[in-house]
Amino acid sequence: MSEQETAGFRNAGWTMPHLPPSASVSVHPLATADGAAVNGFLFRAGQSDVVFCIMHPREFLATHYLVPELLEGGYNVWTQTSRSVGNDLRLEHEVALIDVAAGLNFLRESGFKKIILIGNSGGSSLYAFYNQQSLLVPEQRLAKTPGGRPVKLANLSMPVADGIILVSPHPGQGMLLMSAIDPAVVDERDPLRSDPALDFLNPENGYRDGPQGSRYAPDFVTRYRAAQRTRVQRLDETAKGLIEERLAARKRAQDGGTTADRVRGAHSEVMTIWRTDADLRCWDVSLDPSERVVGSLWGKDPFASNYGAMGFARFCTPEAWLSTWSGLSSRANVYETAKAIEQPCLQIEYTADNALFPADGDAIFNAIPSSTKQKLRFHGDHHGRALKDSETPGRKLAGRTIRDWTADHFGR
Repeated sequence: MSEQETAGFRNAGWTMPHLPPSASVSVHPLATADGAAVNGFLFRAGQSDVVFCIMHPREFLATHYLVPELLEGGYNVWTQTSRSVGNDLRLEHEVALIDVAAGLNFLRESGFKKIILIGNSGGSSLYAFYNQQSLLVPEQRLAKTPGGRPVKLANLSMPVADGIILVSPHPGQGMLLMSAIDPAVVDERDPLRSDPALDFLNPENGYRDGPQGSRYAPDFVTRYRAAQRTRVQRLDETAKGLIEERLAARKRAQDGGTTADRVRGAHSEVMTIWRTDADLRCWDVSLDPSERVVGSLWGKDPFASNYGAMGFARFCTPEAWLSTWSGLSSRANVYETAKAIEQPCLQIEYTADNALFPADGDAIFNAIPSSTKQKLRFHGDHHGRALKDSETPGRKLAGRTIRDWTADHFGR
């Protein structure tokens, strides 16, 4: 099994020799309904009128590992960027839905009869959120982001997908962070100060170095999770306060205020969220056990990953925090949006995933009301890489299963 980190689809792509010789690819720059620019990549492998869509709100997925497997089955694949690709800073999920719609409208206009969304990892929360909104009558769709930005989804053409496939679908970036944020932070301005009673790296709380991992007592886990929620709530209040200050200054400037009002109204604060790799389940694998090994998407050293410069939500605007990273305010919460999946749905999980844990996967699947749903598990890490050199990678088995499932439900 590879020891490489897997955050951000690292080490999970393909190169040209992996594609079938008959496959072709075309690039399609698109303008969204609100004038933003996104790019799509259409892979064709035959005359099928079925197309799979693969997208992530922050990642570039043209070389997603499922593309070759799906093309081998004679299906078409659409991969697409959002306007926020590679950019945590300003990502608001409600705005990203406009980007999804641009791609799906293009595919419908291109003549594809069946559109199947494949949400992988954070792509699951994006597509489940899109599906929820697309099934509503326009007047019931969201009009603003949690930070107050107008999105006018009621005016948006939102084609409804024919099928939904969730692959290693963690419950959303906000819920993921709710479990991973370090509650021992005492002062958001000082990332090195800690409350020792809540420090998951404190040996007195159960931390242990090495492959056997830590062992945290149930009472510590309970206090820890409650404190995580408290920190998220505190950050929500900070984000809302920063937005209110800016809007108030902007209003004063519009009413003839001072130059200082104009400056404050134009200035958008950036929040720095330190220490966001502290999910106890990554360091104590006896919590919701699976085949995973000790470590997170960011690696096996929690000191480096939790205190380092890289990490989820490290820098973001207040609006992005509320829409994407807050487990209390984000609407891209798969536990909720999965309740709208009425289409045929396939959920695929990997047995050693350290971002989707078994109980979370069960909760997502149980929330799906579709009468035609199926859940399968394959050996592999978060991106389906093999756990042993002797076994077939789970992602290959996932690709073949998706082809067979699609043929059964939608034809070739």
